[in-house]
Amino acid sequence: MCNTCGCDANDHQHKHHAPSASVPESSELYTAILQPDEIVAARNRQQFEHHRVLVVNLMSSPGSGKTQLIEQTIQTLNDEITIAVIEGDLDTENDALRIRRHGVQAEQITTGTACHLDAAMIETVLPKFSLDTIDILFIENVGNLICPACFDLGQDANVVLLSVPEGDDKPEKYPVMFRAADLMLITKTDYLPVATAFSIHRATQSFRNVGGRAPVQELAAPLDRGVSAWIDWLLSAYAQKFTALSTPSPSETADAPPKC
Repeated sequence: MCNTCGCDANDHQHKHHAPSASVPESSELYTAILQPDEIVAARNRQQFEHHRVLVVNLMSSPGSGKTQLIEQTIQTLNDEITIAVIEGDLDTENDALRIRRHGVQAEQITTGTACHLDAAMIETVLPKFSLDTIDILFIENVGNLICPACFDLGQDANVVLLSVPEGDDKPEKYPVMFRAADLMLITKTDYLPVATAFSIHRATQSFRNVGGRAPVQELAAPLDRGVSAWIDWLLSAYAQKFTALSTPSPSETADAPPKC
């Protein structure tokens, strides 16, 4: 069992419970033993900075539209931006296969019984990518509104999706994930005519009630509604990472993941 989140994962699946193979001495050794995941995440972040890759961690419950969002983004930016994807699921390569049909590299991480991705899983799969050729790397985390928010992967931004069929009170039910969001996307808004109990206003207020300060956008990907606003946000995040040369790098400013 994972001592951090309680999921039924063994040591092979959860490398973040083992000390790094190369750790400092004295007090730094103590830190390395207690926080190996943070150390691996820092190594990932250094790689992403070195290769100038924007890394976006997509989190949500299952079926909220993460894969569809990536597909829509690929179709929109295919001529401008090189995209690659890491897919996280307990089993199957279904989502990776969907992404590959668009001619984009997608590597699947199957976690078995682990309910989230961690930094060591990401580090293990990175050698499969030629990071110098990638502009944006999406990490589609395991569908789960709890554990993924607790683990730093080395990403630049967390995007949390809330779909209309889920209900508008999810931020207050699962505050840790929504509080960690750099953007909240309310997806499947094309369902609003039939999901009359869902209120965009209540969903946004629920997000604000738990301390969510990030922007909120509405999206109906199949109808191409809201996609341009999402693309604008994504390209702005990409530009900000590499044009603000006088500011500290993300590795110096990144917040620690919430304590779960």
